[in-house]
Amino acid sequence: MKVHIELFGALREADDSGAIELDVPAQATIAMLREALQVYLAEHAPNIRAGLVQRSAFASDQAILQNDHTVPDSGRLAVLPPVSGG
Repeated sequence: MKVHIELFGALREADDSGAIELDVPAQATIAMLREALQVYLAEHAPNIRAGLVQRSAFASDQAILQNDHTVPDSGRLAVLPPVSGG
């Protein structure tokens, strides 16, 4: 299954377009997708720390998805890194 992932915050440095596509097995969980994203970043954007992906939220157009949720059939997600500021 091809998954289109919109990147935000520091994760946008992974690709100039602000999005990437990853292949994951059918019925993959968010935890599996998170792992695939970490592998991708290690190869294509080594300056982005793996810990950032661990702390980021994955969201569909309707909800924040937990690690045990399956990737939506639409294959479209956003990765939202933690935000801080004042």
